Amino acid sequence: MEDKLHQFFSENDFDFQTPNAGHIKRFERRLNQTQKQNNISWKWLSVAASVVLIFGFWLGSNHQKRQLDLADISPKMEEVQSYFVSTIYQEIKTLEKNRNLDTENIIEHALEELEELEDNYQVFVKDLNKNGNQKRIISAMIKNYQRRLDVLENTLQLIEKIKEPKLLDNEIYI
Repeated sequence: MEDKLHQFFSENDFDFQTPNAGHIKRFERRLNQTQKQNNISWKWLSVAASVVLIFGFWLGSNHQKRQLDLADISPKMEEVQSYFVSTIYQEIKTLEKNRNLDTENIIEHALEELEELEDNYQVFVKDLNKNGNQKRIISAMIKNYQRRLDVLENTLQLIEKIKEPKLLDNEIYI
């Protein structure tokens, strides 16, 4: 065994010289810089993903304007749709303001649910265009918007629970 180790070290040329002065400090400084850069890149990536998602919702809704939509049925339905869209947009903005490492998974899960509901809504729009002005389709479209708001409100409540300190653990009884 010793012969193999001796042979290995004699065959390979290793650099056994001591590093230049300040080597450890330079190494630690570079190590700290890469950690900071990784944190910043994750934040920017999450913000960019959110912007793309919101832009996708907006683009998808504008693209569907060629088809009959809830707002095209009557002025009251246009009011209802406008209310839901603006409220959902505000809730998403609030959600994004609360994004951090603790809430990242919860927010991503909520956004995935919203995407599924958006896909379901598009099916309702196709049904509306295909079958005409039917009350059950209109009702399903309104319920879809309500579910989206429920998802956002529940997510915001979860985030608030995460943010508030655990009072029961910290209370002192006299």
